[in-house]
Amino acid sequence: MALLYTSEAMDRLAGRGRLRVAVVGVTGAVGRKLLEVLEERSFPVADLVPLASDRPGLRTVHWAGREIEVLAAEPSRFEGVDIAFFGAGGDVSRALVPEAARAGALVIDKSSAFRLDPRVPLVVPEVNPADMDEVPLSVIASPNCSTTQLVVAVAPLHARAGLRRLVADTYQSVSGAGLAGIEDLEQGTRAILAGREPPPPTTVTRPIAFNCVPQIGEFDEDGFTDEETKLIRETRRILHLPLLAITCTAVRVPVHHAHSEALTMEFEDPLSPDEARAILSASPGVVVLDDPSRGLFPTPIDAAGRDEVFVGRIRRDPASRNGLHLWCVSDNLRKGAATNAVQIAEHAARG
Repeated sequence: MALLYTSEAMDRLAGRGRLRVAVVGVTGAVGRKLLEVLEERSFPVADLVPLASDRPGLRTVHWAGREIEVLAAEPSRFEGVDIAFFGAGGDVSRALVPEAARAGALVIDKSSAFRLDPRVPLVVPEVNPADMDEVPLSVIASPNCSTTQLVVAVAPLHARAGLRRLVADTYQSVSGAGLAGIEDLEQGTRAILAGREPPPPTTVTRPIAFNCVPQIGEFDEDGFTDEETKLIRETRRILHLPLLAITCTAVRVPVHHAHSEALTMEFEDPLSPDEARAILSASPGVVVLDDPSRGLFPTPIDAAGRDEVFVGRIRRDPASRNGLHLWCVSDNLRKGAATNAVQIAEHAARG
C-alpha cells in the first residue's frame, strides 16, 4: 500500500505532452460525463482506455470521433497509463486504485474511498490546489458533489472574513444517484401523470416524483445521513478548518441535474452583502446572479451543463451579527464530479 502514497506519478506528468488516460466506470453517469468533459476541454489524450467494472462484452464508447471498445476494469489494464480517473464507486476504487497506482498512474478518484485519508489530498482546484503540490503523490481525491460547490462559494468569503459557523441545506438532483436515480424520477413521473401507482424507487426510500426526500444514504446513530456526514467532514478538510461548527440537511429533489444549496454563514469579521457579491464576482469558478427584484437568482436550469458555481440571494442574517445567507447552484455531474476531476488532472499535467 505504500505505493499508493509515495510514487512520483505527478512529477512524471510535467512536460509529458499527450497522455494515456484510463477512465473507470464509463457506463455510469459520472464516467460518461468524464469522457464528455475530457473531449470538451481538449485534454491531451493520446490513448483513451475506457473501463467498466461490470462485464462490458463488446460495448463501445464514442469519443473524439472514434468508437473505442469498453474493457473490463482489471489490474492489467493500467500498465502504461499516465492518468486514471475513477468514477465507479467506493468498492471499485478500494479494489483497483492501489493497482493503478502500483502501475505508475496518477489516480484521480471521485469516490469516497480515500477522501478522509490524511495521506491523500482532497482537492477543489479553485480552493486548495496547493494541497496536491506539497509532495508527489499517486492518488488525489475529488470531493462529494455537494461539498465541491459549497467550498467554491464559501472559501473566498472565509479568506476575507474568517468562517466561524456554517449551516448547509442541500437540495440534490436525482442524477446524484446515477442513471438509476434519473430512471426513478422519469418512471415515477410517467406513472403519476398517467394516473397509475408509481413503481417502487431503487435509489431513494420514498417516491421521488413530485416529492422531496430528506434522506440521502443511511442514517447514523445521531440521525445524520452518509451524505450529510460527507459534506461536514470534507468541508472541514478542504478549508483547513478541522473545528468548524458545521451542520447539514441533505434532501433529494425531483430535478434531473444540478444541486442547490441554502447556506447560512457566520464570520469572525463583519461582511456586508455588497462586499460578498464583489468578492464572489472576482472569484474563479463563480457566477453571481443576484437581483431578486428582477427575478434574477440561480436555479438548476441555469447551472445544468455549465461548470461554474452560481450564487445569489446574498443577504444579511438577522439572527447573527456577522451572518450572511446565500443560495448556490451547480451541475453535480460537471463541476461536482467530472469537471473537478479533469481540472485536477490539468493542474497536475502543468506541473
